[in-house]
Amino acid sequence: MANIYADVNEEQLQADASSLLSYGTKFYPDIITHAKGVYIYTATGHRMLDWTSGQMSCLIGHGNPEIVEVISKHAASLDHLFSGMLSPPVIGLAKKLTSLTPPGLDKALFLSTGGESNEAAIRLAKFYTGKFEIVGLSASWHGMGGGAVAAQYHSGRAGYGPVLPGNHVLPAPNAYRSIFRRADGGYDWEGELEFGFTLVDRQSCGSLAAVIIEPILSSGGMHPLPKGYLKALKRHCERRGMLLIIDEAQTALGRAGDMFAFQHYGEEVVPDILTLSKTLGNGLPLSAVVTHNKIADFAKERGFMFYTTHINDPLPAAVGERVLEIVLRDNLVEKSRRLGEQLQEGLQRLQSRYGCIGDIRGRGLMAGVEIIADQQTMEPGLDLGDRIGTRMSKLGLWAQLGTMQSFSGVFRIAPPITITENELREGLEIMERAFATTEGTMALYTNPQLGVARSKL
Repeated sequence: MANIYADVNEEQLQADASSLLSYGTKFYPDIITHAKGVYIYTATGHRMLDWTSGQMSCLIGHGNPEIVEVISKHAASLDHLFSGMLSPPVIGLAKKLTSLTPPGLDKALFLSTGGESNEAAIRLAKFYTGKFEIVGLSASWHGMGGGAVAAQYHSGRAGYGPVLPGNHVLPAPNAYRSIFRRADGGYDWEGELEFGFTLVDRQSCGSLAAVIIEPILSSGGMHPLPKGYLKALKRHCERRGMLLIIDEAQTALGRAGDMFAFQHYGEEVVPDILTLSKTLGNGLPLSAVVTHNKIADFAKERGFMFYTTHINDPLPAAVGERVLEIVLRDNLVEKSRRLGEQLQEGLQRLQSRYGCIGDIRGRGLMAGVEIIADQQTMEPGLDLGDRIGTRMSKLGLWAQLGTMQSFSGVFRIAPPITITENELREGLEIMERAFATTEGTMALYTNPQLGVARSKL
């Protein structure tokens, strides 16, 4: 499809952008006028690989022809309904989604954003348990609504007055920086988790309702939960009569190399409530709350309420149903796992060549590259990371550098899982050139040209 904004006046648009209200992020300096597949294009025609899939959302690429067709047909014939009405795509998506989730995740409802789905999940957990205290991780991100923002500690809490009462925090798993260490120097996540719950128990007024957690803390620095963590966390929840809410906004549907990231270690841990969003709608506003029959039945019998204007809207539901079909039909979960291994190999090789890369982590096509200013102190290299990121974008790769406190200068990498091996290689080559041509990256080789020449997978 042609670029419908090919003839815009960029200078005028930049001037008109002053009409926008700032909302917590620095705007990219160039105007984006086109997106297709794994690429985005500026008004000047500059092309960049989109290694954040928009807002970590375009799972199967920008402008996917099948998604375009679904949107076009439903915009013309079945777009939006009263919240109490049902439609074929909503029923179809619920059936297909719950056929993919394990037993115990049996009923679904559909909303617009991840923040909304987490609000609904927290509200449902409080309603079902009759309790109100919510526990989150210290580097979590779950949305900007009242309940979600009160349960997250990554950012967005200061300056707005009191949050909802009854929120507690566990230390976020961070194998690279945690002070909890075993005698051999390894990461002692078990001790860290026990310590966290000791503090929660001391602070609790006896009304612990739920823990909400991401299987990979994306906004917190791309940290996967350690093997065994979810199983131990589930035991802690059961011991206290709490529900376990897993937020898979960014990780679900193959992004992290599994259909659902909580299934990765085969620990047979099933959350009481699962929330989905970004990847489910491929960039359209669609989210889901999935839960157990017993919780759903209780909610129905007792009159649980959560209305939004766009609850169970047919158009985004139709998109979600097609996303699931494509992921299954094209074996994209396996592809993400396979290409994710190549991505990790390429990034680890990059780390072996530049001392400013403190850590590489992630799973599937979801990775974090942590930039440091000093190898001994592990001081976050925010300024250096910003310069590397600017260089990458000029060379044709967009990868977001997190600069908030819990990010610690981490590039978040999450390209569409439809990416090809050649496109993956192209991105890694651009990263190599950016590191090789940015001052202060602490090159560990003697010939700077070698860094550019040997950038093949």
